Amino acid sequence: MVPEDSIPSQEPGRRKERVGVVVSDKMDKTIVVRVERRVPHPRFRKIVRKSRKFYAHDPERKAKCGDRVRIRETRPLSRLKRWELVEVVTS
Repeated sequence: MVPEDSIPSQEPGRRKERVGVVVSDKMDKTIVVRVERRVPHPRFRKIVRKSRKFYAHDPERKAKCGDRVRIRETRPLSRLKRWELVEVVTS
């Protein structure tokens, strides 16, 4: 079963939110977040884990490597950055 906090919001006008783990905090005011989801294999129906990395804006540098964080979709802030940090869920 998929946790509720990882399901994208489908309401119009709402920004998407994701929960993931910080894999890098070496850039200035930017973190890299790996979001993992579990989906059935199209042919064999075994549950497999797929992950994707998102670049998120962290102006106060609150998140550290290994933290579980919530990020929200926002306007483009740079070439790769389209997400912002909402909260650090666990440290």
